[in-house]
Amino acid sequence: MSIAATLQRLGIELPPVAVPAAAYVPFVQTGKLVFVSGHIAKRDGKPWVGQLGKTMDTATGKQAARAIAVDLLGTLQAAAGGDLERIARVVKVMSLVNSSPDFTEAHLVTNGASELLGEVFGSEVGAHARSAFGVAQLPMGACVEIEVIVELKD
Repeated sequence: MSIAATLQRLGIELPPVAVPAAAYVPFVQTGKLVFVSGHIAKRDGKPWVGQLGKTMDTATGKQAARAIAVDLLGTLQAAAGGDLERIARVVKVMSLVNSSPDFTEAHLVTNGASELLGEVFGSEVGAHARSAFGVAQLPMGACVEIEVIVELKD
């Protein structure tokens, strides 16, 4: 099944590339690799604010991470010249989870993004290395921020 068909089946419409909130660009390509800047969780177009273990539970954080993956896919589509089929491999995902000191489930929150990337790209292309960190705070109080590195086909 094509990526476009998978997105349609999942009811996902990709957003346009978000305008950076500071002094950076949405993505940088070097050789075949594309490094996508961190995307924060958004709900209704605004930062999805919360702190895991304090004001938000793991299941809600996982939903936020999934929402970020949708935004990342929109940026990746632009980086790949409008064609997600050009992505040869999701190489690495890094997730920052705004969390209380005793919250130990950043890896489960991050699954929201990892699982969607696997579903969209398939198990071979979508399987990736990953890091998930709990942090004291994120820009604008967002609950989760995720960045990704992908490899493009020739």
